[in-house]
Amino acid sequence: MFGEKLANGLNRQAAYLFQVDALMPWKTAEENIAIGLIFHGTPREEALAVARDWLERVGLHGHGKKYPHQMSGGMRKRASLAQALALNPRIILMDEPFSALDIQTRHLMENELLQLWSFDRKSVMFVTHDLEEAISLSDRVIVLSAGPATRPIAEFDIDLERPREMSEIRMTQRFLQLHSQIWDVLRGEVLKSYAHNRI
Repeated sequence: MFGEKLANGLNRQAAYLFQVDALMPWKTAEENIAIGLIFHGTPREEALAVARDWLERVGLHGHGKKYPHQMSGGMRKRASLAQALALNPRIILMDEPFSALDIQTRHLMENELLQLWSFDRKSVMFVTHDLEEAISLSDRVIVLSAGPATRPIAEFDIDLERPREMSEIRMTQRFLQLHSQIWDVLRGEVLKSYAHNRI
């Protein structure tokens, strides 16, 4: 499977979670969660049953009939996470999925992600500009150079014990050591980006 092209046509191996909600405003939470399964050929009633199970797993029991505009930002993000995970993908691609949330909701969602991940430990590629978030969630952090021609410039193994709790792990000595090491590399790229944007 290594090296197989996964981006031809409809990708059944990966699921995506973006910064902006991808929920359809005219569908309920459970319909939104079920829609990917339906696109993949799962019968509607079976897909809705899976969606209801995922509503429970992400803490949205009783909210399945709500439309996106009736849910808070955190609830919509939980529904989006359930939408991605319901497909049972091999890899989950996340592009700053929690950046628009307030800090308390963000920590709750990070903990939620870690808990859900612990069940089957799928591969997750998580893009973030938040160094603390990167260290707290990851087994490995890859630092990219400043754009526009960005490239990997450093890699760090994150040897923090699991399970992790967001607010607690960030107070440990090892977390602070890793933060310092990575920031030593990242600082220069941040300054380059800042200088480039001032031109």
